[in-house]
Amino acid sequence: MSVDRHDPNVVIDADRPSAEHPSEVAAAERFVARGGVALVGVAAVGIGFGVLTALVRARWEPLLSADQAVTDSVVAMVARNTILREILSGVTDLGATGTLVLVLAVSTLWLLLRRQPRLAAYVVLTATGGLILNPVVKELVARLRPVVETPVYRTDGWSFPSGHAMSSLVCYGIVLLVFAPALRTNTRRVTVGFAVLIVTAVGLSRIALGVHYLTDVLAGWLLGTLWLVLATVAFHRWRGDAHVEGAGPLPGDVPPADRDDLRPVPDRHPPLAAHPWREVGELAVAWVLLVGALIGLGMLVRGPQGHTPALRWDHTAVATLAEHRTPALTSVLNVFGELGNTTAIIVAALVVAVLAVAVLRSLRPVLFLGVALLGEITVFLTTAAIVDRSRPQVPHLNPDLPPTSSFPSGHVAASLTLYAATAALVWATTRRWPYRLVAAAAMLIPVLVAAQRLYAGAHYPTDIVGAVLLSSIWTAIAWWVIEPVARSGRSSRAGAVPPGSALSRPTGLSMAETLPPAP
Repeated sequence: MSVDRHDPNVVIDADRPSAEHPSEVAAAERFVARGGVALVGVAAVGIGFGVLTALVRARWEPLLSADQAVTDSVVAMVARNTILREILSGVTDLGATGTLVLVLAVSTLWLLLRRQPRLAAYVVLTATGGLILNPVVKELVARLRPVVETPVYRTDGWSFPSGHAMSSLVCYGIVLLVFAPALRTNTRRVTVGFAVLIVTAVGLSRIALGVHYLTDVLAGWLLGTLWLVLATVAFHRWRGDAHVEGAGPLPGDVPPADRDDLRPVPDRHPPLAAHPWREVGELAVAWVLLVGALIGLGMLVRGPQGHTPALRWDHTAVATLAEHRTPALTSVLNVFGELGNTTAIIVAALVVAVLAVAVLRSLRPVLFLGVALLGEITVFLTTAAIVDRSRPQVPHLNPDLPPTSSFPSGHVAASLTLYAATAALVWATTRRWPYRLVAAAAMLIPVLVAAQRLYAGAHYPTDIVGAVLLSSIWTAIAWWVIEPVARSGRSSRAGAVPPGSALSRPTGLSMAETLPPAP
């Protein structure tokens, strides 16, 4: 019998699935199917980890023999190849505790700056739980590390499950679950693929370096997956209990109003460069002039054939410091010397760039930092190669220093460029004096780096002067050309858009609005 839907005397239950509502039925079927697949997957992961743990704990001979055979064959190949060993050591560091803590700390700070405390709590609690769970399981199983004929890498602790494999999966998995859902489809696919590649490479590197068996790595991945799923389910229930509307099952499936908080910049934002070729030309001209000026200065101070300084006090200052070295002072200053090396500068620059984007919601600060540091290193390398000044003729604390390349100081130039650029960004975007004072205090780091380089006998005072000129002039040029922060009263070069357009509306918070209140 047909029903007249327009008859006022007929009441239709709109909430009841029927042929009249095929979309609701299809959605329910998809939910049941996906839920069933997820349940089977989680069960398989849990059972797989349980079986592996039981077999390892029981010392099942076929499994132990297969593990040892894989380890022996792979490590023997690595032991014969020095370059491969160095590459694997670098890859395995991507799963080291220090690296993962840094990634998670920056992610947490990003979320706090973007006003997402619940997601920040998810990151901290999930990561902390993973760090606690792994050593507990290690102690329960108590499996010894592999014994190989030619050790290529050394570490301590129990072997099962692999801490690097589990921790890297949990750490990079957290980052994906929080940030990937807000990205565009193509970007999300690339990000997921890159994260999977890192986690896989870290796990395999542990086998190749002979510090874990294959089953250790598999168990680490399984346990990490299981913990990540449980923590994500618990977070979803917590968000449901808090009645967060519009949130999906993944932590990064936030309501539409919060989606821009997880993106590096809003979907609609000013162009990165309004006149890119003009800016490239300005930078190129400035680079050539600066290199020429520094080469001229270097030739004046290098002395005959670059072996003796043209200025007597140049050598006297370094020799005096070398005569008054003490073990305590050497230990203290060596710490600051490490802050100026390439690895420390790259890591610090990445952290500053990420936090600058989190606060300013613009990629211009990243472009500014990149131009400043890339220009600094190319100016330094070109100048040092042409001037070719010899190191001071005093005992060096670092015997591995190259004999030339003294002018200008690369450590001082790099550290001054980074911290001066950071201080400029903070100073231009907030009027809160506590933050400005912290930025100004960061400028003490290049000063201490310079003191260490003189104390260690690596540079003359005029080398430090050359580095200061290089860094300060080039950083000022990069700021003027890139203009990373809009000047008061008008838009930046790249940010100039027609009034009233969609791009002219505010796309984010200023640093003053985003940073927590100063004490």
